[in-house]
Formats: sequence, structure tokens, C-alpha cells
Amino acid sequence: MAKRKVANPLAFAVLGSLSERPMHPYEISTMLRARGKDQSIKLNYGSLYSVVAALEKNGFVEARETIREGNRPERTVYEITEAGREEFRGWLTELIGTPTREFHPLEAGLAYLPGLPPDRVVELLEQRVKGIDAEIQQFTAMHDQMTSTEFPRLFWVESEFRLALLEAESAYLHRLVEEIRTDALDGSAFWRKAWQIFEEEGISPAEQLKDPVKYFGTDFAWLRAIPPEAT
Repeated sequence: MAKRKVANPLAFAVLGSLSERPMHPYEISTMLRARGKDQSIKLNYGSLYSVVAALEKNGFVEARETIREGNRPERTVYEITEAGREEFRGWLTELIGTPTREFHPLEAGLAYLPGLPPDRVVELLEQRVKGIDAEIQQFTAMHDQMTSTEFPRLFWVESEFRLALLEAESAYLHRLVEEIRTDALDGSAFWRKAWQIFEEEGISPAEQLKDPVKYFGTDFAWLRAIPPEAT
């Protein structure tokens, strides 16, 4: 897949907005916020003008006119070009139909879970879940309001997707927290004991892994499978 000339998701939103009608950057920003699109695409007003400039440089948008309203500064109205429409449709096709590998920050954290004591991880995950569950309540209330006003789901289906992701993360983390708390997570016994040794004797988990039988006995024979360089 060829790399796009302007790959910023905000550029995609700009092209989508200008597909409706010509607008100046501030109007684009206002419309995106009014429609809640800033919940799906990171909207940075400071970088919006540089994004529009990049789109213009690559022939995807062009200046249509410069207007002045009252005492406000002059504003340049942009319109999408045919090349921009093709770019937008191609980009949209990829976003909808082509799965991509996304690196979630939480996934990176879970990859190094033993780097903190189990009880501390439980505390942090519960803190995260609390925030996620609060966000779920906000989205649910917003969706109930949209439904009551009969606002078509077509125009906020991306918000439903965001809610589904939050609900899945919440459900998973609730289970994981309980498994860590009760040592039901496979490997938790080693994890807890390693940190107990560290706190009582000052021997780091990395040092313990250099001689696992000495510190953990034969009950943790699987530790021998960890390559020495991993410690």
C-alpha cells in the first residue's frame, strides 16, 4: 500500500468536510466539534492550518476566495478538488475495509505487567477501569439522547464503535483484576513471590531469574525456559 502524501487523520476529516461544501479552516473546526467528530479524530486547531496547507500543496484542496466578516481577520475559503475527492474516497475505502495493526498503549503496559507488584497493578487497573466505566456512562447517556431525538444512527455510528471498544476493555480488565487479586492468573504465584523476595531481601526479580530453582524451587520448572539474556 503506497504511503499517502498527507497521512494525518485530521487531513482525512478536512477532506470529508470540504466534500460537503467550501469552508474556511475555522468553520471546519467548528463543524467537526459541533458534530462530535473530535471524539473520533484528534482535533488540534493549531495544526489545522498546516494540514490545509499540505492538502493545498498536494492539489487536494484549493483556495476559492478570501472573505472578511465585520472586524474579524480575513479568512480563506477552501474547496476540495477532484483529486481531493478521489483521495478521500480511496482513504475511506482503506479505513473501512483494510484492517491495520494498531499498537494500544495498554497493550504495551500489559506486556511488562511483572514490572510492578501485583497489588499495585490491581490498584492501577481499578483506577483505569473507573475512568473507562465513567466514559461508558457518558457515551450511553449521549446515545440515549440521540435516540430520543430520533437523530439517525448513521451520523453517530462511530460513537457506537467507540462505546463497544470501551465496554470490551472494561469487561476484560474487570476479569483480569479479579484474576490477579485472587492469584487465579497463571503465573501469579511466581509474580507475587518474586516481589515478596525483593521487598524482604532486596533481591531483584531479574537476579532471582538467574537461579530460579534456588528462589522458587522445582515448582516453577517452566522458568528454565526463559532465555538467560531475557534477565
